[in-house]
Amino acid sequence: MADKIKKFFQKKKADAKFKMAGPGYKLNAAVPQPQVEASSTTKVTPRGPLSDEAKQAAAAALARLGGQKQDTVAFNTSLAAIQAQVRRELEAEKKESSIEEVPKSGVDSSAGDDENLSPFLAVNGVYFKCPLIGPEVLPKDEWHKKIREFLYEQLTEERGLTAVLIIHTCNKNREKLANALVVLSSTAEDREIEVRISVEQCVETLCKYLENILHNPGEEKYHRIRQSNRVFQERVAPLEGTQDLLQAAGFQAEDDYLVFSEERLQTPDTLQILCDALRSAEPITLELDHNLQVLLPSQAASRRELPPVFYNLTPEEIKREQQNRSEILEKSLMLRTKAMREKEELREMRKYRYALIRVRFPDGILLQGTFSVYEKFEAVASFLRETLVEEDRSFVLTTPTGHRLGPEEDSQTLVDLRLVPASVLIFSWDPPLVSADKQQLYLKPEVMILVQNL
Repeated sequence: MADKIKKFFQKKKADAKFKMAGPGYKLNAAVPQPQVEASSTTKVTPRGPLSDEAKQAAAAALARLGGQKQDTVAFNTSLAAIQAQVRRELEAEKKESSIEEVPKSGVDSSAGDDENLSPFLAVNGVYFKCPLIGPEVLPKDEWHKKIREFLYEQLTEERGLTAVLIIHTCNKNREKLANALVVLSSTAEDREIEVRISVEQCVETLCKYLENILHNPGEEKYHRIRQSNRVFQERVAPLEGTQDLLQAAGFQAEDDYLVFSEERLQTPDTLQILCDALRSAEPITLELDHNLQVLLPSQAASRRELPPVFYNLTPEEIKREQQNRSEILEKSLMLRTKAMREKEELREMRKYRYALIRVRFPDGILLQGTFSVYEKFEAVASFLRETLVEEDRSFVLTTPTGHRLGPEEDSQTLVDLRLVPASVLIFSWDPPLVSADKQQLYLKPEVMILVQNL
């Protein structure tokens, strides 16, 4: 059944591409012939001197080649300008550091001080992809609206399977709110008022309605569902998509009841298909977009705060945490053992949903990406490798404290490696180059040029 749902989406995407392909032609229809000059119908003669037209075509081709060379020159010039600007900024940083002699604050997120980390953070938000729906990269809230609109548009074409996807996909917020209810009183009346909406309970209830008809087609009591029934009101009615699914199964509203049409008994396979789909379908999920950015040293040093979506806390709670952080940190260092401090550190890191990872290259350029805190380090390495000029070459990433992160850390999460909420990792080839070329290009030109868009 999962394959059938996937094919349904593939068909929708294929239809969209087909509409964009332009007008078509029937196989048995006469194909319109392009208009040609009269000279094209003459008899082919042995190749001789170039005609005037051929000379003009050759000149046009040479002009195009010349334009391509100019584009290449312009492209190389822009890369050279970027590299020159990086060198100027690095030299300025060295001069400032030598004059001020200010001790460097660690960029490793394990320090746990959000204020010290803020100069190394630069991201406007968190974005996602949904390959099943389209190629766009959008914030999560916008994707939820887009997915909901897309599903409801498909109801007229495939009501049953679409309703299944709506049930599994569009009821997350309601389920979360309902499960967060707290019983403040211990009376039996209050317990009855509390309603816990669960997609799993809804699915089992709907399947029971349909299977009762499948197993007992002659029992009329199974052909009617009273809408004021307590189970129906608590488990089915509040969720999106349930009415559409029951309609696709053959139920129609009559007063306070949903009545099953006896004509649908002739096609019991529909009921079985819907039951299988309800139990096997999964919600449409989003994929985190790593939001690749290329930064100059000056851009990396600009102070930007993490957006609220990075946190599992509300903005007010974050401010209170920051106000009390220094006092709590001093007491914890004095009274707690190393093991206790590490445990507290992990607890602090779990307040974050996402991590901002920056990779600093020897030429001063920084590559930035956004990751889930529970993504494995392998995802960071793969993200980085796809941007390198030499993808097949081995490299190593080092934390500012000197800890080398290699293939042996691939299976560990970013939380486990203390890379949350933000870290700057230092890139180097492994083994290192014998003679390092200061002009060496580490990132692909198409990636390197992104620095101009920031």
